Amino acid sequence: MNATRLLRHSPWDGALVALACLHAALIIAWPSVPLIAVLLWWNANTIAHNFIHLPFFRSRRLNAAFSVVLTLLLGFPQRLWRARHLAHHAGREQAVDRWTGRIALEAGLVLLLWAALVAINPRFFCFVYAPGYVIGLALCQLHGYYEHAHGTTSHYGGWYNVMFFRDGLHVEHHARPSTHWSRLAPAGARASAWPPVFRWLDEIPRALDTLERIVLHSPILQRLVVRAHQRAIATALMTVGDVRRVAIVGGGLFPRTAIIMRRLCPDARITIIERNPRHLESIARFLGDAVTVSQGDCDAGCAFEADLVIIPLALIGDRERFYEAPPAPFVLIHDWIWRPRGDGARVAWWLLKRVNLVPRPAAHATRQAA
Repeated sequence: MNATRLLRHSPWDGALVALACLHAALIIAWPSVPLIAVLLWWNANTIAHNFIHLPFFRSRRLNAAFSVVLTLLLGFPQRLWRARHLAHHAGREQAVDRWTGRIALEAGLVLLLWAALVAINPRFFCFVYAPGYVIGLALCQLHGYYEHAHGTTSHYGGWYNVMFFRDGLHVEHHARPSTHWSRLAPAGARASAWPPVFRWLDEIPRALDTLERIVLHSPILQRLVVRAHQRAIATALMTVGDVRRVAIVGGGLFPRTAIIMRRLCPDARITIIERNPRHLESIARFLGDAVTVSQGDCDAGCAFEADLVIIPLALIGDRERFYEAPPAPFVLIHDWIWRPRGDGARVAWWLLKRVNLVPRPAAHATRQAA
């Protein structure tokens, strides 16, 4: 029987069936807490998720058998998860009105598996399987939460969508839940730079804003952070030459970057693009009319009339685009200390920050010639 007769929707589903078998083989051959956790999380959001929406096989018996396989691999009745997940897509709070015989059968098989593991090797069950299982479920919970935390959100990272079979196209999936995963295409929807399980990192700018408020009320901390940043920015800009126009994205509650640039480039025209209207008063308090302030959002697609654009660590948007396509002759990007790119300097180990200077290719060629 060939693949098109066996598989209902796509020959690609054969790869998912094979990977489910590989999942089982890996757990049997090299059981460990991390392996059990990661494979549970990965399988639940790839193989099992796709099987919920479009069961792979033409035969109902084969689909029922594969549902049992996934139930034993993941330790959760797949028929129950299917009911809960389809209720989620339908926007219903109550996922299951009653337990069907098949849900009860799969739940019973999970209990039998656990009982067998306890009887055969209780130490393995308590210290390897159970912790891996709980961590895997926690990863699934984190994954599902951040796919919808601020509205349904996609992730267009290439590697992630290869390894997770386009799971990142989540807005697109919700728009067409009956479309096979291999036929989904990016639609330029609401997106995060992070895969769902790492999307809590999008909350870092908000945490940085809280730290900025602490600095705002401490003159000692203000002097300390200005000194650390000024030393790093001066080092990074040593080879830039004359700077006449500076654009700073995000003035912040404590506009230290603008204060520093007034010192380093006293004749430059400095413009701050600030998205938060509540920060404008703070900028005026520290800088008066020494800078120009423009209220609004800004990303790498903005048109900057500047020789130098400075990007904050608390940027809400795609920082990588500023690296890939600098929107000015020079872009100075505040980044984490473990992410050196181009020329730059470390701000301070205790701030976990550095600044990276990224020239536009033409500007880099001119600097090399000079």
